[in-house]
Order: sequence, then C-alpha cells, then structure tokens
Amino acid sequence: MGVLEGKVVLVTGGGNGIGRECALIAAQQGAAVVVNDLGGGLKGEDEGSAGPAEQVAQEIRAAGGKAVSNSDSVTNYKAVQGMVEQAMDEFGGLHAVINPAGILRDVMFHKMSEDDWDKVIDVHMRGSFNVARATIELFRNQNDGAYMFFTSTSGLLGNIGQANYGAAKMGIAGLSRIIAMEGERNNVRSNCLAPVAWTRMTQSVPVKDEAAAKRREAMAAAIRPDQPARLSVALVSPSAAHISGQVFGASGENIILYSQPRPISTQTKEEGWSVDTILSEAMPAMSDKFFPLSRGPLASQGGAAPAKQGA
Repeated sequence: MGVLEGKVVLVTGGGNGIGRECALIAAQQGAAVVVNDLGGGLKGEDEGSAGPAEQVAQEIRAAGGKAVSNSDSVTNYKAVQGMVEQAMDEFGGLHAVINPAGILRDVMFHKMSEDDWDKVIDVHMRGSFNVARATIELFRNQNDGAYMFFTSTSGLLGNIGQANYGAAKMGIAGLSRIIAMEGERNNVRSNCLAPVAWTRMTQSVPVKDEAAAKRREAMAAAIRPDQPARLSVALVSPSAAHISGQVFGASGENIILYSQPRPISTQTKEEGWSVDTILSEAMPAMSDKFFPLSRGPLASQGGAAPAKQGA
C-alpha cells in the first residue's frame, strides 16, 4: 500500500513537467487523481488543449490506477469549483491539492507590460487563491486536507527579469503560511516548495554557446522533475500530518528547508530617531547584516541552480 492509499488528490499543471510527475507518483502511491492542465503554451497565450491532461490520466489508468482529466484554467474560480465537484463525483472525496500550474513571461521590469504582469499574477497568485478557496471549507469540515503550493527562489532570493513571477511566488509563500496557521485546529496543512528541475520552463533559457549546451545536458540528468514531485507527494500524505507552514526546496536529490523572514537586528533610540541619525547611526549599525543583491549559490545547500527556476 502506498502512503496515499484511499486518498483523492487534485494536481494542477499535471500535463507536463513537475505536475505530470506529481500526478503519476501520487497514483503510484495509491491516490485517485484529478489531473488538471489547461494544455497551453509556456506564456499562456493560447487556448490550450485537453490532450496533455488526458494523456497523463490514461497513463495512470493503464498502470491500474484511478484518474480523470480536466483541462480548465486555474484562473477561473468557477472552473476550479468544477474540479472539486469532479473529484467528489468521480471518487467520492478530495483530500489534497498539489498546485504547480504556472506560466512565465520574463522581461526586465522597466520593459514589462501590464499584460505581462497581469497574466503571471493571474495564473500563479490568483490560481493559488482559487484552488485554496474552492477546497478550504471542505477540508475544514472533514478535518483532513493538505496543500502543496509552489513558490520559487526567483521570489525567495530574487531573479533578474522575473519581477512578475517572483512577486507572485513570494505571495504564494505568504498565502501558504497563513492557510497553515488558520487551518491548524482543523487538521488542514499547507506547505510550499521551491523546486529546481529540468522542465519546459528551464528549457526556455536561451543557449548562447557550446559550454551552455553542455551545462544544460548535465542539468537535465541531475535535476529531474520527479525529484521535487516525490517530495510534494510525501508532504501531502497522512504520514506528514505533523508538517505544516514550511518552505522547502528540492534540487536534484537535495531536500532544502528554507528560513522564513524574522527580525535579525533592532536599533532603538529612546529620544527618537531623526532622518540624520537614522542615516548616521541606525543604518551603519545594521549594515553588516544587509543581504547582497547577488543570489547566494544553492551549492552551499547541496545543489546547483539554473538561471530560471520554479514551477
């Protein structure tokens, strides 16, 4: 028996990449799976196709598992409610949501259009709200529910050219934390994951020379989408019922636990601060704890990072 035996899981973005692996592995672990994928392009510019989600569902059924497909968009709240109804109608329940659905529209912020901003926020941030809001009352009422949301080091650490994506991913980390805090008394758990994996998102990074091409080949073998998918499935299982409100990372076979923002320095002046003393006293006293603008290497945490990351 797998760790999800008897459970029903909704996986968004389940037609490709990490989402596809999440759906397959959840089924292997005994879950009945609703495989959702719009079947659209990386930038979310087309109408999509039912093909990718149905192909994964067929693969699960061919292996003896239970699965149905859904090709609606996570940006539409009523459509997400339909996914929940589909799970209830087909399998009699829903116990977990794994939500890696996403798009990219990378551009320097001073060149970013409103549409570039809105589309990315809509899929990632609004999509995360939709899947959570459409399921939270069910999970609370049954005292059983787990979320795996997807954040990114593009938000946690920053990444040039991804202001829209990074902002959405930081918002998701905050959403997950608060859902975990509010859901504790009803056994509703929420964690989020910043994955490093070889998917069509990382493949979108241009190859500029032969050396970059060789690095890409090595990355494809070392950071596969099944690795963060295994962590995602493990964390929504009943065996992880004690784990909630955390931010994890997965890079190859490295599992990372990220810190979360907490105060690290406080300067106090009883008579009050002036503009001049803030600049001459408070800022210098804190400056040794300032974070540099450069991204810290994930190598110190056991894994190398590609230029673009996330789900």
